[in-house]
Amino acid sequence: MSQMISSGKRNAGLFNNENRRKITWMLFLLPALIIYLTFMAGPLFDSLRLSLYTGEGYNPTKFVGLTNYIDLFTNPLWRGKFFGAVLHTCIFFAIHMIVQNSLGLLFANLLASDFKGRDVYRTIIFAPATLSVLVTGFLWTLILNPQWGAVNKILIAMDLKSLALPWLGRKELALPIIALVSSWQWVGMPTVMFLAGLMGISEELLEAARIDGASEWAIFWKIKFPLLKPVVGIVAILTFVDNFNAFDVIYAMAGAKGEPAYSADLLATLFYRTGIAGEHPVGIPNMGMGAAIATMTFIILMAGVLLWLYLSRRQSPDES
Repeated sequence: MSQMISSGKRNAGLFNNENRRKITWMLFLLPALIIYLTFMAGPLFDSLRLSLYTGEGYNPTKFVGLTNYIDLFTNPLWRGKFFGAVLHTCIFFAIHMIVQNSLGLLFANLLASDFKGRDVYRTIIFAPATLSVLVTGFLWTLILNPQWGAVNKILIAMDLKSLALPWLGRKELALPIIALVSSWQWVGMPTVMFLAGLMGISEELLEAARIDGASEWAIFWKIKFPLLKPVVGIVAILTFVDNFNAFDVIYAMAGAKGEPAYSADLLATLFYRTGIAGEHPVGIPNMGMGAAIATMTFIILMAGVLLWLYLSRRQSPDES
């Protein structure tokens, strides 16, 4: 009898409020976990598997181990294109960090103040982000057309014909121009995030600094910006991940080859040509090599994010 009572107590302990709460949370998380494993983790591990195989088409069957990775780093046929795509992707990311996020911080600081028509300017800044990337890229390709595009027409009308250039036809200009177009379209995203961070700063703290005689410039750099560092970190990570996966704007404005002469070729377009479109060597997809390129992209992304998290954690104790 005593054993039955003790067993009942143990069972009652298993189903107390705390355990029920844990089980409830697990049930809520289970659908998301299933979806993540099915559509994210599963394809990721399958891509790792495919990178160890070679063969024509989308289902390579010949196991070659690390040969695809060795060719990617040593074979002149692949090495130049891979490292060129890595360099172009880094430049693409750097332009977004400098232009897009700096403008986003500036716009957020201006929009955080109270002035007439503030909501209208918020809408104007965020509106391009609601457009399709392919549509935006196509429209800017028309605007930058060297013969009848609006940009060159305006420059010629202003007697600045020497500045009327084939903007997307020069190797040294194509990638920066496309990055600036992308920055223009997506500047609303960091603006919204920075604005949310600024709105969370106590107005009493800012007012106390103004009473002490601090200028708006000093208030921004000494008070606002340090308090925005967590938001800056999130924006930087999102920009890094988005830019190293960028494909559609390059495809819309420079084609799958990143014309001219692969000067705007990114990792995503290199993967597309190799594993899907089948550009090289005979127009047949090489999914094994494409998976190797995708895996290296994932490794670069993971290394960059982990490095940023490590540096941010090292700085946090000093700031506290």
